[in-house]
Amino acid sequence: MDGDSIKLLGAGLAAIGAGLAALGVGNVFAAFLEGALRNPGAASSQQGNMFIGFAAAELLGLLAFVVAVLLIFVA
Repeated sequence: MDGDSIKLLGAGLAAIGAGLAALGVGNVFAAFLEGALRNPGAASSQQGNMFIGFAAAELLGLLAFVVAVLLIFVA
C-alpha cells in the first residue's frame, strides 16, 4: 500500500465518527422524549440539558469530519 491509499483509509475510518454522532444525537432526543412523556412537568427544566447533549454529540461529529478532511487534503 502506498501513502495515498493509507491516507484515504484513515480518512474513511475518521468519517465513521460522523455516522456515530448521528446515533448519539438520536439517543439524546430519544432519552429526552422518553423522560418528557413519563414526567411532562419536568420536561421544560430538562430542555437545556438536551440541547447541551445535542451540541456535544454534534461537536464530536464535526471534529471527526475535520480530521477526515485534514487527512485527505493536508497530510
